[in-house]
Amino acid sequence: MENRNRMFDDAARVAGGALGTLAGVRREVEGLVRHQLDRLLSTMDLVTRDEFEAVREMAAKARGEQERLEERLSELEAKLASSGAAKSSRSKSGSSVSGGKSRGASKKAG
Repeated sequence: MENRNRMFDDAARVAGGALGTLAGVRREVEGLVRHQLDRLLSTMDLVTRDEFEAVREMAAKARGEQERLEERLSELEAKLASSGAAKSSRSKSGSSVSGGKSRGASKKAG
């Protein structure tokens, strides 16, 4: 009976040693894989999360500014179109008073 217990104790020690060895091998393999992965990623042209977020914020800000400028341009074009219509109606009424001479004709004569 004592031989049997001793045999189980020896088997348990061997199994424990094997598990310890396997854990060490696992750590070693993980270290090698991590090193290879780091080396591979360092050769790629990747950006960090902080750089990505900074560029994303800049793009959002630029887009907002562009939209604001587009609205302002539309307002100015509308204002110009309305003032241009008012000027053209004034110039038509003014040309009949000046004897019907157009600007182009007065320049040629001068």
